[in-house]
Amino acid sequence: MAQYELLLPKMGESVAEATITQWLKQPGDSIAMDESVLTIATDKVDSDVPSPVAGTLVKWLYEVNDVVQVGQALALVETESGSAAAAPAAAAAPQASASSAAAPTPAANAPEAVPFVPATEALPVGRTSSGRFYSPLVRSIAAKEGLGAAELDQIPGSGAEGRVNKADLLAYLANRGSAPAPAAPAVAAPAAAAASSSAPKTSSYSPQEGDEIIEMDRMRKLIADHMVMSKSTSPHVTSFVEADVTNLVRWRDKVKHAFEKREGEKITFTPIFIEAVARAIKDFPMINISIDGDKIYRHKNINIGMATALPTGNLIVPVIKNADQLNLSGITKQVNALANRARNNQLKPDDIQGGTYTLTNVGSFGNVMGTPIINQPQVAILAVGAIRKMPAVVETPEGDMIAIRHKIFLSHSYDHRVVDGALGGMFVRRVADYLEAWDVNRDI
Repeated sequence: MAQYELLLPKMGESVAEATITQWLKQPGDSIAMDESVLTIATDKVDSDVPSPVAGTLVKWLYEVNDVVQVGQALALVETESGSAAAAPAAAAAPQASASSAAAPTPAANAPEAVPFVPATEALPVGRTSSGRFYSPLVRSIAAKEGLGAAELDQIPGSGAEGRVNKADLLAYLANRGSAPAPAAPAVAAPAAAAASSSAPKTSSYSPQEGDEIIEMDRMRKLIADHMVMSKSTSPHVTSFVEADVTNLVRWRDKVKHAFEKREGEKITFTPIFIEAVARAIKDFPMINISIDGDKIYRHKNINIGMATALPTGNLIVPVIKNADQLNLSGITKQVNALANRARNNQLKPDDIQGGTYTLTNVGSFGNVMGTPIINQPQVAILAVGAIRKMPAVVETPEGDMIAIRHKIFLSHSYDHRVVDGALGGMFVRRVADYLEAWDVNRDI
């Protein structure tokens, strides 16, 4: 008999921790190899953690809502085979494990390419002098906002055993400017004053008769935080271009049935847009960058994220890796596979990591154009509108004439800190050029 430590696996290059959302197995339950033991949530995606060994679950090392660092043990599994790696006989108690989780691991502090997370001076321990536990995320936000341990201890928590979670802390910070803050150590006073003056003000709303109160789910809260952060980080500018995609529409109408019969895949307009964006990025590589403070990182890989609506109404952005190295058939298969996994909640953490540019198809909802918000730390995002039949002036050898053409608006939002109007405008114009110059005799 041996005990195996079930570890929190690596879930992508920028994911350092996860929150336990549900234990699927209880201590004493039998576990088959590759059977899911628990579910976890990161700021990117929810997923199951399977057991790589068969055996019996002996002990949980963490409880639901605990935050665990990548590489740390989650549970002990007793196996009948001696080949499994043995865990120490005296496993740490859940309280001790939770305390050790607060100490950042080398992996968690390693430099990351995407996304860029500003370094903050977090509280050095998981518990304050009062004995109250705080997750690494809560401690990091508190340090950034200048909250001392005494003030942190005064915040009411809605988590397990009254624990303060991210939502509790953000709600407190939102009202911090209008409510007197508990006394904090003198060393934190300047930072606290700055945070108080810059904290967003919230208006109090009195519900009306018949109003239904709907609590935001975890993903919606993350999306909201990310959108607000992006708008406060990047000065957004949007350029618009109208493109004539008549040849492209005619070509797709001609090949779509044969392509589906041959490949077993439907070809939509999204892969075509992604191909045009990838080609334009090669022409204008300074669109394919990210910002970290005053440093600009120009990416070698062209990884294009595609905003995808989920059945819940939330949004997620799976990524087509190395899109410039794929032909149109390859891009189509990637787009369809990622979209299906997103709708069925089967995306893996790596599916949404490493994006360098984002495309969103607002035309799929019948919208003509939009002003999309940049997916940080990227610097630009393209929205494609609905393709519509429009009367247009067409130049011919016999003279100008009015004809029915297929038109589309492209809306390009970009970060004016590093992308000037010339670059942002020329890029979206180049995408339109590639779409307008589509070869109606192209093979696929």
